[in-house]
Amino acid sequence: MKAAQIEKKDSLKIIETEIPVPKENELLIEVFASGICGTDLHIFKGDYKGTYPIVPGHELSGIVRKAGKKIRTIKVGDRVALEPNISCGVCYNCLNNRQHFCENIEAIGVTLPGGMAQFVCAPEQAVFPIVDLSFEEAAFMEPLSCVLHGVEQVNPHLADTVLLIGAGPIGLLLLQSFLVKGCSSIHIVDRDEERLKIAKEMGASYVSQDLSSLEKESYHIVCDATGVTSLMEATLNYVRPAGRILWFAVPHVDAKVSISPFEMFAKEISIFSTYTSCRNSWQALSLLQSGRIRVKELISHRLSLEDFERGLKILETHSEPAMKIMILPKK
Repeated sequence: MKAAQIEKKDSLKIIETEIPVPKENELLIEVFASGICGTDLHIFKGDYKGTYPIVPGHELSGIVRKAGKKIRTIKVGDRVALEPNISCGVCYNCLNNRQHFCENIEAIGVTLPGGMAQFVCAPEQAVFPIVDLSFEEAAFMEPLSCVLHGVEQVNPHLADTVLLIGAGPIGLLLLQSFLVKGCSSIHIVDRDEERLKIAKEMGASYVSQDLSSLEKESYHIVCDATGVTSLMEATLNYVRPAGRILWFAVPHVDAKVSISPFEMFAKEISIFSTYTSCRNSWQALSLLQSGRIRVKELISHRLSLEDFERGLKILETHSEPAMKIMILPKK
């Protein structure tokens, strides 16, 4: 089979390798869609967790082609999506419902071979039937599950007002998730006019290319979906007293922010971060299947496996307008 393998920092090649053989508790999945995530770019650039060499890709869907003898709930031929984080279930964090901080965690596409390949193996606990959801839509299960975990962290209340900074794929998933939670007004800021058009179509109350044009101290929730430190710092200017801030993005590993602890005290501001997801995959699938969360409009590119590095470069350099770049290994 073919796979895109990151050999070391800034070095990637398409390899020919054997189709993996599933263990007794694993399934062999033929990959039909695999989304490129910012985390893949971080791995490629050497500023994220993981080991080399690695086949990346943790947003994926496909069809089960083989099943180990201990598989109980999934069968050959099932259409499925994968949750990449594989927890041990017995460490302190797992037993306290913090499986995303498992002391023995493995992750498909980070520490284990991932979905930028024609086939991948995964344990039964990481595989979710998608029924009639399209493969491309189902590949959004993982990023949406992360978004839902972040939304849970900041705990929106009915009729809250929200400011979202960043209208990329994650920002637009956040937009729709806040609407599902009953927020009454969502303003979104981005420099890209086309992204803002999509945001408006998806229910944003107001869109702008200029953050400074918005009224300060006027939002119950302010969420940064860029990871840009200057914008993360700016969130404090726009949240109202007793409001909540969500920093949702993967900043550079060496990034630092400067904030005023006195301002946090005087305004009683709560700042939340969020790390991957924690048992949110069923929620994500249900929302995708219901149509409450739309993702087809978020796909800008459909590339072959051989073009994976090109997709990374587009994300890194912004050489062309892009939203979610989907790799189709069968293309």
